[in-house]
Amino acid sequence: MSDAERAPRRLERAFALLSLMLAGEAIFSLPFHVARFFRPTLLDAFGLDNAALGDAFAVYGVTAMLCYFPGGMLADRWHARGLMTLALVATAAGGLYFASFPAASGLKLLYGYWGVTTILPFWAALIRATREWGGAPAQGRAFGLLDAGRGAVAAGVAAVAVSLLGLGVDAQATLAAGRHEHLRNVILFYSALTLAAAVVCWWTIPASRVEAAPRVPHHLLAQLRAALRLPLVWRQSAIVVAAYCGYKGIDNYALYAVQVCGMGEIEAARFVANAAWLRPVAALLAGLLADRFRASASLTALFILAALSYVYLGRAEGGAGLRGIVVANLALSVAAVYGLRGVYFAAMEEARVPLRHTGGAVGLISVVGYTPDIFFAPIAGRLLDAAPGLPGHQHYFLLLAGIAAVGAACSFSLYRRLAGGPRAVR
Repeated sequence: MSDAERAPRRLERAFALLSLMLAGEAIFSLPFHVARFFRPTLLDAFGLDNAALGDAFAVYGVTAMLCYFPGGMLADRWHARGLMTLALVATAAGGLYFASFPAASGLKLLYGYWGVTTILPFWAALIRATREWGGAPAQGRAFGLLDAGRGAVAAGVAAVAVSLLGLGVDAQATLAAGRHEHLRNVILFYSALTLAAAVVCWWTIPASRVEAAPRVPHHLLAQLRAALRLPLVWRQSAIVVAAYCGYKGIDNYALYAVQVCGMGEIEAARFVANAAWLRPVAALLAGLLADRFRASASLTALFILAALSYVYLGRAEGGAGLRGIVVANLALSVAAVYGLRGVYFAAMEEARVPLRHTGGAVGLISVVGYTPDIFFAPIAGRLLDAAPGLPGHQHYFLLLAGIAAVGAACSFSLYRRLAGGPRAVR
Protein backbone atom coordinates (compact mmCIF):
# COMPACT_ATOMS: atom_id res chain seq x y z
CA MET A 1 0.00 0.00 0.00
CA SER A 2 1.42 3.39 -1.01
CA ASP A 3 1.76 6.41 1.28
CA ALA A 4 -1.08 8.11 -0.63
CA GLU A 5 -3.32 5.14 0.13
CA ARG A 6 -2.23 4.88 3.76
CA ALA A 7 -2.98 8.54 4.59
CA PRO A 8 -6.80 8.29 4.29
CA ARG A 9 -6.71 5.03 6.22
CA ARG A 10 -4.74 6.64 9.05
CA LEU A 11 -7.17 9.58 9.09
CA GLU A 12 -10.16 7.24 9.28
CA ARG A 13 -8.56 5.37 12.18
CA ALA A 14 -7.84 8.63 13.99
CA PHE A 15 -11.43 9.83 13.62
CA ALA A 16 -12.73 6.44 14.73
CA LEU A 17 -10.63 6.53 17.89
CA LEU A 18 -11.64 10.11 18.66
CA SER A 19 -15.28 9.11 18.25
CA LEU A 20 -14.84 6.16 20.62
CA MET A 21 -13.28 8.52 23.16
CA LEU A 22 -16.14 11.03 22.90
CA ALA A 23 -18.91 8.44 22.89
CA GLY A 24 -17.29 6.36 25.64
CA GLU A 25 -17.39 9.30 28.05
CA ALA A 26 -20.52 11.14 26.90
CA ILE A 27 -22.71 8.09 27.49
CA PHE A 28 -21.92 8.18 31.23
CA SER A 29 -21.92 11.95 31.71
CA LEU A 30 -25.57 12.25 32.77
CA PRO A 31 -25.70 9.31 35.20
CA PHE A 32 -22.28 9.94 36.75
CA HIS A 33 -20.63 13.28 35.97
CA VAL A 34 -23.31 15.45 37.51
CA ALA A 35 -23.08 13.53 40.79
CA ARG A 36 -19.27 13.28 40.68
CA PHE A 37 -18.38 16.89 39.99
CA PHE A 38 -21.36 18.61 41.64
CA ARG A 39 -22.37 16.27 44.46
CA PRO A 40 -22.99 18.87 47.22
CA THR A 41 -25.07 21.00 44.85
CA LEU A 42 -27.01 17.99 43.54
CA LEU A 43 -27.82 16.74 47.05
CA ASP A 44 -29.15 20.15 48.02
CA ALA A 45 -31.11 20.80 44.81
CA PHE A 46 -32.78 17.36 44.83
CA GLY A 47 -33.28 17.32 48.62
CA LEU A 48 -31.36 14.05 49.06
CA ASP A 49 -28.91 12.61 51.56
CA ASN A 50 -25.94 10.41 50.61
CA ALA A 51 -27.85 7.19 51.28
CA ALA A 52 -30.78 8.15 49.04
CA LEU A 53 -28.48 9.05 46.15
CA GLY A 54 -26.58 5.82 46.74
CA ASP A 55 -29.83 3.88 46.46
CA ALA A 56 -30.51 5.46 43.05
CA PHE A 57 -27.08 4.33 41.91
CA ALA A 58 -27.89 0.84 43.22
CA VAL A 59 -30.94 0.67 40.94
CA TYR A 60 -28.65 1.61 38.05
CA GLY A 61 -26.30 -1.16 39.10
CA VAL A 62 -29.02 -3.82 39.15
CA THR A 63 -30.37 -3.00 35.69
CA ALA A 64 -26.85 -2.63 34.31
CA MET A 65 -25.82 -6.02 35.69
CA LEU A 66 -28.80 -7.64 33.99
CA CYS A 67 -27.73 -6.05 30.68
CA TYR A 68 -23.98 -6.78 30.57
CA PHE A 69 -24.08 -10.30 29.20
CA PRO A 70 -26.98 -9.78 26.74
CA GLY A 71 -25.12 -6.65 25.63
CA GLY A 72 -22.06 -8.78 24.95
CA MET A 73 -24.13 -11.03 22.72
CA LEU A 74 -25.41 -8.00 20.82
CA ALA A 75 -21.84 -6.77 20.32
CA ASP A 76 -20.81 -10.12 18.86
CA ARG A 77 -23.63 -10.05 16.31
CA TRP A 78 -24.39 -6.40 15.44
CA HIS A 79 -22.31 -3.46 14.24
CA ALA A 80 -20.96 -1.28 17.06
CA ARG A 81 -21.83 1.95 15.23
CA GLY A 82 -25.59 1.38 15.26
CA LEU A 83 -25.67 0.02 18.81
CA MET A 84 -23.66 2.91 20.22
CA THR A 85 -25.66 5.57 18.37
CA LEU A 86 -28.93 4.15 19.66
CA ALA A 87 -27.58 4.07 23.21
CA LEU A 88 -26.42 7.70 23.11
CA VAL A 89 -29.75 9.02 21.79
CA ALA A 90 -31.74 7.08 24.41
CA THR A 91 -29.47 8.25 27.24
CA ALA A 92 -29.70 11.90 26.15
CA ALA A 93 -33.50 11.66 26.21
CA GLY A 94 -33.34 10.73 29.89
CA GLY A 95 -31.54 14.00 30.58
CA LEU A 96 -34.72 15.96 29.85
CA TYR A 97 -36.48 14.16 32.71
CA PHE A 98 -33.42 14.61 34.94
CA ALA A 99 -33.62 18.37 34.37
CA SER A 100 -37.15 18.41 35.82
CA PHE A 101 -35.72 17.51 39.28
CA PRO A 102 -37.81 14.38 39.91
CA ALA A 103 -38.46 13.09 43.43
CA ALA A 104 -36.35 10.27 44.88
CA SER A 105 -38.67 7.59 43.46
CA GLY A 106 -38.53 9.14 39.98
CA LEU A 107 -34.76 9.45 40.22
CA LYS A 108 -34.50 5.71 40.93
CA LEU A 109 -36.60 4.95 37.86
CA LEU A 110 -34.42 7.23 35.76
CA TYR A 111 -31.23 5.56 36.94
CA GLY A 112 -32.78 2.17 36.21
CA TYR A 113 -33.54 3.35 32.68
CA TRP A 114 -29.97 4.61 32.27
CA GLY A 115 -28.69 1.26 33.47
CA VAL A 116 -30.28 -0.23 30.35
CA THR A 117 -29.43 2.48 27.81
CA THR A 118 -25.76 2.87 28.78
CA ILE A 119 -24.99 -0.86 28.97
CA LEU A 120 -27.23 -3.13 26.87
CA PRO A 121 -26.52 -1.59 23.45
CA PHE A 122 -23.29 0.22 24.31
CA TRP A 123 -20.68 -1.16 26.68
CA ALA A 124 -19.53 -4.40 25.05
CA ALA A 125 -19.80 -2.73 21.62
CA LEU A 126 -17.34 -0.05 22.80
CA ILE A 127 -14.88 -2.64 24.14
CA ARG A 128 -15.05 -4.75 20.99
CA ALA A 129 -14.58 -1.73 18.71
CA THR A 130 -11.55 -0.65 20.76
CA ARG A 131 -10.04 -4.12 20.72
CA GLU A 132 -10.43 -4.32 16.94
CA TRP A 133 -8.88 -0.87 16.57
CA GLY A 134 -5.78 -1.89 18.54
CA GLY A 135 -5.11 -5.34 17.14
CA ALA A 136 -3.04 -7.98 18.93
CA PRO A 137 0.24 -6.03 19.40
CA ALA A 138 -1.23 -2.86 20.92
CA GLN A 139 -4.04 -3.71 23.31
CA GLY A 140 -2.52 -1.69 26.16
CA ARG A 141 -2.04 1.29 23.86
CA ALA A 142 -5.57 1.02 22.45
CA PHE A 143 -7.30 0.87 25.83
CA GLY A 144 -4.90 3.40 27.32
CA LEU A 145 -5.61 5.83 24.49
CA LEU A 146 -9.34 5.22 24.84
CA ASP A 147 -9.39 6.03 28.53
CA ALA A 148 -6.92 8.90 28.09
CA GLY A 149 -9.24 10.43 25.52
CA ARG A 150 -12.28 9.77 27.67
CA GLY A 151 -10.50 11.51 30.51
CA ALA A 152 -9.69 14.53 28.38
CA VAL A 153 -13.34 14.72 27.31
CA ALA A 154 -14.51 14.43 30.93
CA ALA A 155 -12.12 17.10 32.20
CA GLY A 156 -12.74 19.56 29.38
CA VAL A 157 -16.50 19.19 29.53
CA ALA A 158 -16.50 19.43 33.34
CA ALA A 159 -14.60 22.71 33.15
CA VAL A 160 -17.37 24.13 30.97
CA ALA A 161 -20.06 22.69 33.25
CA VAL A 162 -18.44 24.26 36.34
CA SER A 163 -18.62 27.66 34.63
CA LEU A 164 -22.33 27.08 33.97
CA LEU A 165 -22.87 26.29 37.64
CA GLY A 166 -21.24 29.41 39.03
CA LEU A 167 -21.65 32.34 36.69
CA GLY A 168 -20.95 35.81 37.98
CA VAL A 169 -18.32 37.67 40.02
CA ASP A 170 -19.21 35.96 43.30
CA ALA A 171 -19.72 32.40 42.07
CA GLN A 172 -20.80 30.93 45.40
CA ALA A 173 -23.37 33.69 45.99
CA THR A 174 -24.65 33.30 42.43
CA LEU A 175 -25.06 29.56 42.98
CA ALA A 176 -26.91 30.02 46.25
CA ALA A 177 -29.33 32.44 44.61
CA GLY A 178 -30.31 30.08 41.79
CA ARG A 179 -29.08 26.57 42.56
CA HIS A 180 -31.86 24.79 40.66
CA GLU A 181 -31.56 26.89 37.52
CA HIS A 182 -27.78 26.61 37.30
CA LEU A 183 -27.83 22.86 37.90
CA ARG A 184 -30.54 22.51 35.25
CA ASN A 185 -28.22 24.28 32.79
CA VAL A 186 -25.50 21.77 33.64
CA ILE A 187 -27.86 18.81 33.06
CA LEU A 188 -29.10 20.17 29.73
CA PHE A 189 -25.52 20.81 28.65
CA TYR A 190 -24.58 17.17 29.32
CA SER A 191 -27.73 16.05 27.47
CA ALA A 192 -26.73 18.07 24.40
CA LEU A 193 -23.21 16.64 24.55
CA THR A 194 -24.57 13.08 24.60
CA LEU A 195 -26.80 13.73 21.60
CA ALA A 196 -23.92 15.33 19.68
CA ALA A 197 -21.79 12.25 20.40
CA ALA A 198 -24.48 10.09 18.80
CA VAL A 199 -24.22 12.05 15.55
CA VAL A 200 -20.41 11.87 15.52
CA CYS A 201 -20.48 8.17 16.34
CA TRP A 202 -22.82 7.34 13.44
CA TRP A 203 -20.67 9.09 10.85
CA THR A 204 -17.15 8.07 11.90
CA ILE A 205 -17.08 4.61 13.50
CA PRO A 206 -16.60 1.81 10.93
CA ALA A 207 -18.68 -1.36 10.80
CA SER A 208 -17.51 -4.12 13.14
CA ARG A 209 -16.32 -7.50 11.94
CA VAL A 210 -19.32 -9.48 13.15
CA GLU A 211 -19.95 -13.13 12.36
CA ALA A 212 -23.30 -14.57 11.36
CA ALA A 213 -24.88 -16.66 14.09
CA PRO A 214 -28.14 -18.59 14.38
CA ARG A 215 -30.94 -16.48 15.82
CA VAL A 216 -31.99 -18.99 18.45
CA PRO A 217 -31.84 -18.88 22.24
CA HIS A 218 -29.43 -21.80 22.51
CA HIS A 219 -26.78 -19.66 20.79
CA LEU A 220 -26.77 -17.36 23.82
CA LEU A 221 -26.28 -20.35 26.12
CA ALA A 222 -23.44 -21.62 23.96
CA GLN A 223 -21.73 -18.21 24.15
CA LEU A 224 -22.20 -18.16 27.91
CA ARG A 225 -20.64 -21.59 28.26
CA ALA A 226 -17.72 -20.53 26.05
CA ALA A 227 -17.12 -17.44 28.19
CA LEU A 228 -17.32 -19.46 31.41
CA ARG A 229 -14.65 -21.82 30.12
CA LEU A 230 -12.19 -19.03 29.32
CA PRO A 231 -9.14 -19.29 31.60
CA LEU A 232 -8.67 -16.72 34.35
CA VAL A 233 -11.83 -14.79 33.50
CA TRP A 234 -12.94 -14.86 37.14
CA ARG A 235 -9.64 -13.47 38.38
CA GLN A 236 -9.89 -10.64 35.90
CA SER A 237 -13.44 -10.00 37.05
CA ALA A 238 -12.20 -9.58 40.64
CA ILE A 239 -9.59 -7.08 39.43
CA VAL A 240 -12.29 -5.03 37.71
CA VAL A 241 -14.39 -5.10 40.92
CA ALA A 242 -11.52 -3.64 42.97
CA ALA A 243 -10.55 -1.06 40.34
CA TYR A 244 -14.14 0.03 39.81
CA CYS A 245 -14.65 0.53 43.55
CA GLY A 246 -11.74 2.98 43.40
CA TYR A 247 -13.34 4.75 40.47
CA LYS A 248 -16.69 4.95 42.25
CA GLY A 249 -14.78 6.33 45.24
CA ILE A 250 -13.97 9.51 43.32
CA ASP A 251 -17.68 10.36 43.37
CA ASN A 252 -17.35 11.55 46.97
CA TYR A 253 -14.19 13.63 46.58
CA ALA A 254 -16.10 16.88 46.06
CA LEU A 255 -18.03 16.22 49.27
CA TYR A 256 -14.75 15.51 51.10
CA ALA A 257 -13.28 18.75 49.75
CA VAL A 258 -16.25 20.71 51.16
CA GLN A 259 -16.67 18.93 54.51
CA VAL A 260 -13.01 18.26 55.39
CA CYS A 261 -10.82 20.59 53.32
CA GLY A 262 -13.12 23.59 53.81
CA MET A 263 -13.68 24.37 50.13
CA GLY A 264 -16.82 26.00 48.78
CA GLU A 265 -19.08 24.10 46.37
CA ILE A 266 -17.70 25.81 43.27
CA GLU A 267 -14.09 25.42 44.43
CA ALA A 268 -14.68 21.73 45.19
CA ALA A 269 -16.28 21.12 41.80
CA ARG A 270 -13.37 22.88 40.12
CA PHE A 271 -10.86 20.77 42.10
CA VAL A 272 -12.46 17.48 41.01
CA ALA A 273 -12.77 18.75 37.42
CA ASN A 274 -9.09 19.73 37.38
CA ALA A 275 -8.11 16.36 38.89
CA ALA A 276 -9.87 14.71 35.94
CA TRP A 277 -7.05 16.02 33.73
CA LEU A 278 -4.85 13.40 35.40
CA ARG A 279 -6.93 10.73 33.69
CA PRO A 280 -5.57 11.07 30.13
CA VAL A 281 -1.98 11.18 31.39
CA ALA A 282 -2.40 8.27 33.81
CA ALA A 283 -4.36 6.09 31.38
CA LEU A 284 -1.92 6.64 28.51
CA LEU A 285 1.15 5.96 30.67
CA ALA A 286 -0.50 2.87 32.14
CA GLY A 287 -1.32 1.64 28.64
CA LEU A 288 2.25 2.08 27.44
CA LEU A 289 3.62 0.35 30.54
CA ALA A 290 1.12 -2.49 30.07
CA ASP A 291 2.44 -3.12 26.55
CA ARG A 292 6.02 -2.97 27.85
CA PHE A 293 5.76 -4.90 31.13
CA ARG A 294 2.38 -6.72 30.82
CA ALA A 295 -0.99 -5.42 31.94
CA SER A 296 -1.03 -7.58 35.09
CA ALA A 297 2.25 -6.09 36.34
CA SER A 298 0.99 -2.53 35.75
CA LEU A 299 -2.27 -3.35 37.56
CA THR A 300 -0.37 -4.68 40.59
CA ALA A 301 1.77 -1.54 40.91
CA LEU A 302 -1.21 0.81 40.52
CA PHE A 303 -3.28 -1.00 43.13
CA ILE A 304 -0.40 -0.76 45.62
CA LEU A 305 -0.04 2.98 44.93
CA ALA A 306 -3.78 3.51 45.44
CA ALA A 307 -3.82 1.50 48.67
CA LEU A 308 -0.98 3.56 50.18
CA SER A 309 -2.73 6.81 49.29
CA TYR A 310 -6.03 5.61 50.78
CA VAL A 311 -4.32 4.56 54.01
CA TYR A 312 -2.91 8.07 54.41
CA LEU A 313 -6.30 9.68 53.72
CA GLY A 314 -7.93 7.26 56.18
CA ARG A 315 -5.59 8.44 58.94
CA ALA A 316 -5.22 12.13 58.03
CA GLU A 317 -6.80 14.76 60.27
CA GLY A 318 -8.55 17.87 59.03
CA GLY A 319 -7.09 21.34 59.29
CA ALA A 320 -5.66 24.05 57.07
CA GLY A 321 -2.08 23.03 57.81
CA LEU A 322 -2.50 19.63 56.17
CA ARG A 323 -4.70 20.75 53.30
CA GLY A 324 -1.91 20.71 50.70
CA ILE A 325 -0.79 17.18 51.63
CA VAL A 326 -4.34 15.89 51.72
CA VAL A 327 -5.15 17.38 48.31
CA ALA A 328 -1.93 15.90 46.89
CA ASN A 329 -2.94 12.44 48.16
CA LEU A 330 -6.38 12.84 46.69
CA ALA A 331 -4.77 13.64 43.34
CA LEU A 332 -2.40 10.67 43.70
CA SER A 333 -5.28 8.27 44.33
CA VAL A 334 -7.16 9.73 41.36
CA ALA A 335 -4.14 9.14 39.09
CA ALA A 336 -3.78 5.53 40.28
CA VAL A 337 -7.48 4.81 39.74
CA TYR A 338 -7.49 6.32 36.26
CA GLY A 339 -4.42 4.26 35.39
CA LEU A 340 -6.24 1.11 36.51
CA ARG A 341 -9.24 1.95 34.36
CA GLY A 342 -6.95 2.47 31.40
CA VAL A 343 -5.60 -1.09 31.34
CA TYR A 344 -7.85 -3.55 33.15
CA PHE A 345 -9.46 -4.69 29.92
CA ALA A 346 -6.07 -4.85 28.20
CA ALA A 347 -5.43 -7.96 30.33
CA MET A 348 -7.90 -9.83 28.11
CA GLU A 349 -5.16 -10.25 25.49
CA GLU A 350 -2.67 -11.40 28.11
CA ALA A 351 -5.25 -13.85 29.49
CA ARG A 352 -5.63 -15.37 25.99
CA VAL A 353 -9.29 -14.43 25.42
CA PRO A 354 -10.10 -15.18 21.73
CA LEU A 355 -11.27 -12.16 19.75
CA ARG A 356 -14.37 -14.03 18.56
CA HIS A 357 -15.50 -14.33 22.19
CA THR A 358 -14.77 -10.71 23.16
CA GLY A 359 -18.41 -9.72 23.60
CA GLY A 360 -19.23 -12.76 25.74
CA ALA A 361 -16.11 -12.33 27.86
CA VAL A 362 -16.71 -8.60 28.34
CA GLY A 363 -20.31 -9.35 29.29
CA LEU A 364 -19.31 -11.95 31.87
CA ILE A 365 -16.44 -9.91 33.32
CA SER A 366 -18.68 -6.86 33.48
CA VAL A 367 -21.54 -8.70 35.23
CA VAL A 368 -19.13 -9.45 38.06
CA GLY A 369 -16.72 -6.53 37.72
CA TYR A 370 -19.29 -3.74 37.79
CA THR A 371 -21.28 -5.03 40.75
CA PRO A 372 -19.94 -2.01 42.72
CA ASP A 373 -22.64 -0.09 40.84
CA ILE A 374 -25.05 -2.01 43.07
CA PHE A 375 -23.37 -2.09 46.45
CA PHE A 376 -20.67 0.59 46.66
CA ALA A 377 -22.70 3.82 46.64
CA PRO A 378 -25.27 2.60 49.22
CA ILE A 379 -22.50 1.39 51.55
CA ALA A 380 -20.45 4.58 51.08
CA GLY A 381 -23.50 6.79 51.60
CA ARG A 382 -24.39 5.07 54.85
CA LEU A 383 -20.78 5.23 56.08
CA LEU A 384 -20.71 8.98 55.47
CA ASP A 385 -24.16 9.62 56.96
CA ALA A 386 -23.45 7.47 60.06
CA ALA A 387 -20.43 9.56 61.06
CA PRO A 388 -20.77 13.00 59.43
CA GLY A 389 -17.65 14.95 58.64
CA LEU A 390 -14.07 13.73 59.03
CA PRO A 391 -14.74 10.38 60.81
CA GLY A 392 -17.09 9.16 58.09
CA HIS A 393 -14.61 10.05 55.37
CA GLN A 394 -11.79 8.30 57.25
CA HIS A 395 -13.85 5.10 57.43
CA TYR A 396 -14.60 5.52 53.74
CA PHE A 397 -10.94 5.73 52.70
CA LEU A 398 -9.92 2.80 54.89
CA LEU A 399 -12.59 0.73 53.14
CA LEU A 400 -11.08 1.75 49.79
CA ALA A 401 -7.61 0.81 51.04
CA GLY A 402 -8.75 -2.70 51.90
CA ILE A 403 -10.39 -3.14 48.49
CA ALA A 404 -7.24 -1.90 46.70
CA ALA A 405 -5.14 -4.42 48.66
CA VAL A 406 -7.38 -7.23 47.42
CA GLY A 407 -7.00 -5.90 43.86
CA ALA A 408 -3.22 -5.90 44.20
CA ALA A 409 -3.26 -9.52 45.37
CA CYS A 410 -5.47 -10.63 42.46
CA SER A 411 -3.35 -8.74 39.91
CA PHE A 412 -0.12 -10.24 41.23
CA SER A 413 -1.68 -13.70 41.12
CA LEU A 414 -2.68 -13.09 37.48
CA TYR A 415 0.85 -11.89 36.69
CA ARG A 416 2.42 -15.03 38.12
CA ARG A 417 0.03 -17.29 36.23
CA LEU A 418 0.53 -15.57 32.88
CA ALA A 419 4.23 -14.63 32.93
CA GLY A 420 5.73 -15.77 29.66
CA GLY A 421 2.41 -17.10 28.30
CA PRO A 422 1.34 -16.93 24.64
CA ARG A 423 -0.84 -14.27 23.13
CA ALA A 424 -4.56 -14.65 22.62
CA VAL A 425 -6.11 -16.83 19.92
CA ARG A 426 -7.58 -14.63 17.19
